[in-house]
Amino acid sequence: MTRDLSRLFRPKSIAVIGGGAWCRLVIEQCRKMGFDGAIWPVHPKAEVVAGLPAFKDADSLPEAPDAAFIGVNRFATIEVVRALSDRGAGGAVCFASGFLEAAAEDAEGANLQAQLLDAAGDMPFLGPNCYGFINYLDGALLWPDQHGGQRAEKGVALVTQSSNIAINLTMQKRGLPLAYVVTAGNQAQSGIAAIGEALLEDTRVTALGLHIEGFGDLRAFEALAARARELGKPIVALKVGKSAEAQAATVSHTASLAGGDAGAGALLSRLGIPRLEDLPSFLETLKLLHVTGRLPSNRLATISCSGGEASLAADTGHARNAVFPPLNERQKTDLRDALGPMVALANPLDYHTYIWRDSEAMTKAFSAMMDPQLAMTMLIVDFPREDRCDASDWECTIQAAIGSRERTGANVGLVATLPELLPEAVAARLMEAGVVPFCGLSEAIAACEAASLPLPETPVPLLLPTPAVEPDLVPEADAKWQLASYGLRVPRSKRAASATNARAVAVDVGFPVVLKGEGVAHKTEAGAVVLNLNSGQEVSDAAFSMPASRFLVEEMVTGAVAELLIGVVKDPAHGFVMTLAAGGTLTELMEDSASFLLPASDADIEAALQSLRIAKLLEGYRGAPAADREAILRAVRAVEDYVMENALGLEEIEINPLLCTPADAVAADALMRRKY
Repeated sequence: MTRDLSRLFRPKSIAVIGGGAWCRLVIEQCRKMGFDGAIWPVHPKAEVVAGLPAFKDADSLPEAPDAAFIGVNRFATIEVVRALSDRGAGGAVCFASGFLEAAAEDAEGANLQAQLLDAAGDMPFLGPNCYGFINYLDGALLWPDQHGGQRAEKGVALVTQSSNIAINLTMQKRGLPLAYVVTAGNQAQSGIAAIGEALLEDTRVTALGLHIEGFGDLRAFEALAARARELGKPIVALKVGKSAEAQAATVSHTASLAGGDAGAGALLSRLGIPRLEDLPSFLETLKLLHVTGRLPSNRLATISCSGGEASLAADTGHARNAVFPPLNERQKTDLRDALGPMVALANPLDYHTYIWRDSEAMTKAFSAMMDPQLAMTMLIVDFPREDRCDASDWECTIQAAIGSRERTGANVGLVATLPELLPEAVAARLMEAGVVPFCGLSEAIAACEAASLPLPETPVPLLLPTPAVEPDLVPEADAKWQLASYGLRVPRSKRAASATNARAVAVDVGFPVVLKGEGVAHKTEAGAVVLNLNSGQEVSDAAFSMPASRFLVEEMVTGAVAELLIGVVKDPAHGFVMTLAAGGTLTELMEDSASFLLPASDADIEAALQSLRIAKLLEGYRGAPAADREAILRAVRAVEDYVMENALGLEEIEINPLLCTPADAVAADALMRRKY
């Protein structure tokens, strides 16, 4: 059920229920921010709370409040929520803890959460165990603490599961205008995705930043991404935590490769949400998106008055998906005209200090560097510390940055290599002029990389994770037979009921053969597979030495130019994760893998294959023949088709190796874990 959060987030009236210090702070913060709507304290005994006349209960309020901060204990919270819902309130923030998030310590928590949801009915609420939110656009705060933000006409919205991180984000001194800061608490009813979608509907919100510990409702995240695409508003995420569930099964290489948070990364990539690894880069990316929106490419330029800074920029970009294209002839001509013959022209550019203090000359030089081939031109300037130095000599750089932006209309950033060396007042001034004030060189390039990631094709709905089961290990021959019925090419094979019988079976299959002991997961490590047997005697000797009583005899496939792994693991948090990797003995040695969620697009599969270090082998390395690309794609699609039609009860599939020859792609080994 989708609930309308607009009254809650943009209230005209606020009820503050409870009389403790937290509730008084909510009232004080609203006054401090200049909230011009009604504020109604509610307390059963007090006549005045924080200088305002108090009402006995929700029923005594003049009308149903648009938003209510509920600052009472968890038991009373349920009854207050019920009263507000019955009254027709627009929504509430449930501050109290001790609900489902505390179920491990208090068995009563889950039951209380169920009661809370029932009490709320159709009324939306945030939390419980939630700090609430700040609306900097309208000065409306359901927020029981200090914060560091200020009123804004437009800005970015932040949603986080951590109240403390939310507080810290409001304290940033980076010139980033905040529209909303919202904490989600334990998301009993309103999840991060639903909150984010509601905030994007505000025309004053330019971009959305999500701090995510866990995804929850995957369909809600799909809806959020789709709506953001419709509105043309970018989303970025800082995803923390590892998926322990995805690492629970360790019987295969796939479980290890797709463990951790590979599923989370694959989900964000599928939804077109760039992922940042730290809070500074997260904020700098939002700042860039607020000013420019998405970047058309990752082609960058930097300008500095130091060769050291130029080298640092080049090295920093080298570590990321960023390109510093060579100067074209127009740039060279205009730069030579602006800088004279003493400056070596390159990108990144060290323009020396010949034109320092001459704002017009600097503007001319900076404008000459800017070009349609570039997505962003960054001027590297570190300001002296304000408490001990005089920064008046740096005014020329501010004027030149703004002037070159006005002259060319290009995307312009001013970058301090050390974040603390860009004063907040300068950042605000640059932001007002449409120049991105970047705090930190590595953060700036990370932001450009994230903002330049192209939106993927509009994805089809995810294959959602199925209920957990205790799976069985499917015999290899049965696994191959099932996958072959979906188009996977497998070797000719026949089972042998005993070591004695294996010799005769090998004759039927035809030499050379591979002998495998059945019922063993890691056959190579256990000595349960022998390759290239060319006679009945060799088969007998191998069978009697194996730790197995039943066998599979297969044709020996030769001529492989590369070996791949194709694996699928059910990740309870994100769906079915398919992993492509270097196969055979290279799987553990190279740790060369790429993951995506099912169902996959052609672009997903191609991008994964191209990202592998063994991609050169597949394409034909140093004159060797190339692998049959179409056969590889058929193998991937065969595994996907099986998963899509047999997801219920399936936990894991692994093809390793897939023998990639110039004319075929054959599944030499198959592992499957499922419940029938």
